[in-house]
Amino acid sequence: MSDFDHFGSSDEENAEIKKLQAEVDTDPDNFEHWEKLVRACEGLEGGLNRNSSPQALGTLRDAYDRFLLKFPLLFGYWKKYADLEFNIAGPESAEMVYERGCASITNSVDLWTDYCSFKMETTHVPHLVREWSAFLPLNITITTACLIGRSRPRTSDTLAMPTASPSIRRLFERGATCVGLDFLAHPFWDKYIEYEERQEAQDKIFAILSRVIHIPMHQYARYFERFRQLSHSRPVTELVPAETLDSFKAEVEAEAAQYAGVQRTELEVERDIRTKIDAMYYEYFTQTQNETNKRWTYESEVKRPYFHVTELENPQLVNWRKYLDFEESEGNFTRTVFLYERCLVTCAFYDEFWFRYARWMSAQEDKEEEVRIIYQRAATLFVPISRPGIRLQWAYFEESCGRIDIARDIHAAILMGLPDCIEAITSWAHLQRRQSGLDAAIEVFKAQIDSPQVDIFTKAALVTEWASFLWKVKGSTEEARNVFLKNVQWYADSRIFWDRWLEFELQQATSTEVEDQHAERVKQIFDELRSKSRLSASTKKDLYHIYLSYLQQRGGKDAMKQFLAIDREIYGPGSISVLAKAKSGKENGVGGGELDDTTRHRAEARYLKYYELPNEPDAEGQGTAPFN
Repeated sequence: MSDFDHFGSSDEENAEIKKLQAEVDTDPDNFEHWEKLVRACEGLEGGLNRNSSPQALGTLRDAYDRFLLKFPLLFGYWKKYADLEFNIAGPESAEMVYERGCASITNSVDLWTDYCSFKMETTHVPHLVREWSAFLPLNITITTACLIGRSRPRTSDTLAMPTASPSIRRLFERGATCVGLDFLAHPFWDKYIEYEERQEAQDKIFAILSRVIHIPMHQYARYFERFRQLSHSRPVTELVPAETLDSFKAEVEAEAAQYAGVQRTELEVERDIRTKIDAMYYEYFTQTQNETNKRWTYESEVKRPYFHVTELENPQLVNWRKYLDFEESEGNFTRTVFLYERCLVTCAFYDEFWFRYARWMSAQEDKEEEVRIIYQRAATLFVPISRPGIRLQWAYFEESCGRIDIARDIHAAILMGLPDCIEAITSWAHLQRRQSGLDAAIEVFKAQIDSPQVDIFTKAALVTEWASFLWKVKGSTEEARNVFLKNVQWYADSRIFWDRWLEFELQQATSTEVEDQHAERVKQIFDELRSKSRLSASTKKDLYHIYLSYLQQRGGKDAMKQFLAIDREIYGPGSISVLAKAKSGKENGVGGGELDDTTRHRAEARYLKYYELPNEPDAEGQGTAPFN
C-alpha cells in the first residue's frame, strides 16, 4: 500500500482509493479489485500528467508496481504503464518499465515489438541505446535531451558517456532470442526489418530474412518470397558460406567440362551458381513449410495464447499436452524450451505444466540450475500456497542436490502460510528423519502438536504420523500403541485418528497363540469409537464395516454372535440403533450427539499427498478446467 496518507486528490477520491486498496489487501487474488484500483489511480486529479502532484504519481506507480508484481504476465498493462511513464516522466522512465516488463514476460511478442518500436521512435542519435546498470551510477540522471546535445547532464557532469554504446540492433537481437521462434512472431520480425529499412541496410535485411526462412511460423511464405527477391540483388558471396559457394563452383565447372571447347562467361557461371543456390533455399523453404504444417495442427487450436486469471477450457489443456508431446518427440531442445515457456504463459496457474516442465528439464544433462529456476518461478509467482505440491517437490529437489538448509527453509515457508498443512509437516519430519535421525523428526511433530496455531484435527493426524514413525521406523509397536491410547481422549472426533489406529492394529503380525489378544485390541478400538466419538453415523458405519469384515475373516468360534449384535445395533432401524439414540442423546455410554456441519467437514476430511492425486488428465473433459 502507498505510504502517503493523502493521494493528491479530493477527499472523495482519497476515500475511494483507500477503500479499493483495502479490498486488494483483503483479497489479493481478486483480479477485478486490482483493475478497479489501477483505474482509480489513473483518474486521480482528473487524469495524471507531468504536472500532477508527487503524491498522486506515487500512488499510481505504487498501484502498478504491486499489480504487476502480482500478475507479471499481463503484457498489455506493462505497455500501458510504460506509456504512462513516458507521458509523465519521459523516455528514460518508460524504458525502465519496458525492461522490467520484458524481464517478467520474456516471450511476449507484443511487448518486445512495442519496446523496439518505442526505441526506434525515441532514440534520435543513430544506434544509441542506454544500458543503465552497466554504465551509470545510481545518483546520475541523464535525459534524452542530454544524449542528443540539447542540454547537459545533471549532477557533477564528471561522467563521460561510454564510447561503445549498445545499438538498437542489440535490442532487436535480445528480442529475437526471446520471441523469434514464436509461431506468431511476424510482428516482431516485421518491426526489425522496418528498422533496417530506415537505415537503408539491405545487407542487414537480407541477413534477417536468411534466419527467418528457417523458422516455422504463420507467415513463413511471405518472408521466403521477399528473401528470394532480395537474393537476386545481393552479391553471390553473401548468399551462402564460402565452403558452400566453392562446392557449387566446382559443380558448375564439372558440368561445363562435359561440353569441351565451350567457353563460359563469368556471368553464365554466376547464373548457374545462383540457380543451385536458389534450389538449395527452395529445399529449405520446403522443410520450413513441412515443419509449419506439423505445428499448425496444434497452433490452430490455441484459442488463448496470452495470460489471464480465468480458467481455460479442458480442450485447450489437451491441446497443449499434445503440442508438448510433439515438440519433445522432435528432439530440439531450444524449440521444446520455447514451447514450454509459451505454454506457461497461458497455463501459468496449472500445476501440472510446472511439474511437467521441471521433470522434462531434469531429464536433460547438466540442467540443475534450470530445474531450480523452474521451481522458483512456480513457487514464488504463480502457484498459490494453498497448493503446496510444487513447493514440496522443489524441497525434494534441493535435498537431492545436497542443499538441506534450503529444503528446510522451503518447508518452513509453506507452514508460515499454511500452518495446518499436514502434508508439509509430515514431509518436514521425514526430511529431519533422513538427515538428522528419528529424534529430530519426532521433535517436529511435538513442536507442531504443541503449537496454538495448529488446528485440533491437524494435530490428530500428526499424532497418528508420530505413532507411525515409532512403529515403522523405530520398530516399537508398544510405544506406537501407547500414543493412540493416550491421545484418544483428545482426538476422538477425528476420522483420520480412527482410520490410522485401526490400520495399525489390523497390520500387526499374529499367531494362533496371540490371536485372542489381537481380537481384544481391535474390539477395544470400536468400543472407544462408540463411547467417545461424535463423528457422524455414516462415518461410524463405514468404520464398522471394517470390523464386520474382520470378524468374518479372522474371528473365532463366537465371532458371528458379535457380528449380528453389531449389525443390529449399528445398522438396525432407529428404534434399536445405538447410533440413532446417540444422536438424540438418549443412549448412555455412547458418544453424545454429533458435530455441527462445519466441524464435521474438518473432522472427516482425509488428506492425500500431492503425488497421490490423479495424475492422468481427462482427455475427454469438456467445460472449464479448474486450477486445482
